[in-house]
Amino acid sequence: MSIWWSLHLRREAASVPLARRLLLGTMETAGVDPDISFDLSVALSEACANAVEHGGIRSGDVPDETGAYDVTAYLDGDRCRIEVTDSGPGFPPATVARRRPSLAEHGRGLHLIAELADHVCLGNRPGRGAVVSFDKMLKWRDDALLRAS
Repeated sequence: MSIWWSLHLRREAASVPLARRLLLGTMETAGVDPDISFDLSVALSEACANAVEHGGIRSGDVPDETGAYDVTAYLDGDRCRIEVTDSGPGFPPATVARRRPSLAEHGRGLHLIAELADHVCLGNRPGRGAVVSFDKMLKWRDDALLRAS
């Protein structure tokens, strides 16, 4: 079984629960274990909140009011992969080079994503913003209708 969806969202706080609810609904319908669904929804909320807060700041700390961000989720077999991309300046090179996000004043959300997911990748799209992607192996409810085979 494979399911994927993609959202193009305005950089507004109200967009974060929208993405979270869509993910939770998809996983509920597919039959994913609620604990796994919850972990991924919290990680997604953190990634979206980062995109809303930081994804529109351009050079010179000038906000890009037209900014948007994208969320794509893939449920493929026993794995879920989520990607959040924004149009901001991207991550500092030291952040991308680290294997685990730091617990500094800024970056705790990235650390939480790393704790909730099995694998996290932070990257930059030169001149086009940051990418946060993370994967998690899925567990299924006993009554799952769309269980991976």
